[in-house]
Amino acid sequence: MSRPSSTGPSANKPCSKQPPPQPQHAPSPAAPPAAATISAAGPGSSAVPAAAAVISGPGGGGGGAGPVSPQHHELTSLFECPVCFDYVLPPILQCQAGHLVCNQCRQKLSCCPTCRGALTPSIRNLAMEKVASAVLFPCKYATTGCSLTLHHTEKPEHEDICEYRPYSCPCPGASCKWQGSLEAVMSHLMHAHKSITTLQGEDIVFLATDINLPGAVDWVMMQSCFGHHFMLVLEKQEKYEGHQQFFAIVLLIGTRKQAENFAYRLELNGNRRRLTWEATPRSIHDGVAAAIMNSDCLVFDTAIAHLFADNGNLGINVTISTCCP
Repeated sequence: MSRPSSTGPSANKPCSKQPPPQPQHAPSPAAPPAAATISAAGPGSSAVPAAAAVISGPGGGGGGAGPVSPQHHELTSLFECPVCFDYVLPPILQCQAGHLVCNQCRQKLSCCPTCRGALTPSIRNLAMEKVASAVLFPCKYATTGCSLTLHHTEKPEHEDICEYRPYSCPCPGASCKWQGSLEAVMSHLMHAHKSITTLQGEDIVFLATDINLPGAVDWVMMQSCFGHHFMLVLEKQEKYEGHQQFFAIVLLIGTRKQAENFAYRLELNGNRRRLTWEATPRSIHDGVAAAIMNSDCLVFDTAIAHLFADNGNLGINVTISTCCP
């Protein structure tokens, strides 16, 4: 999703999935520590697995870590897909000449990449499946630091949440496909998403303008304090026709372990009413979608938003604090 360029905090406006109307000037909250109107964000390689393994008992599960022998290297190399160099895991299919290719690549091929023979009919290699069940395979992100080796049934689930997998662009939406290291995230945001406002300090005001825009809308800003950067996201979704919900969350530009050192508080305050949410920030590795799916964020509907809004603009007080060790 593209964002409009901004000339200052008071000029920013949200980006909708539809063209937004003429922007409104947001009123300044009474004596906030800091305040800014928010621009909307639209986001936005797998490493080749190391050839290493350890042997477990037949059908054994569980992971391990540590150095492996050349024999283990040689054994796991038998399972390498000749196309993507990932591992061929059960169910294991072969061509008529006995060559293996992983199931993901097989779906894209019309012939065997090794002998150019036919891939049909599908022939199951039960012997290699039994061997695979006795081998612990390394995580596909071993080259970036993960030392775990896992049974093939546990490997996909681990790799979906591995701390060493590449970071995706943390901006909500699906338009930005950037991936890279944690150290490169802020550089990406500053160059590719320049309209995102950044405020300094542990206590700021997140001011979202034009909350009455139709359809799905995202408001995003950055908060910098305690030597870290936090991404503040307000997302509006239409759950079903005529019923819209808002989701507000804070993400740390950092790892899950680093996120455990902080807490955040979101507060809607006005018209003699107050609504507060306190939680531990999520790592950007987890993403906004997972938090919304689990309702691990501040959730409120349009009626609640209008109780605290002023001329279609909604201010959320955001406080970041450190947790005692």
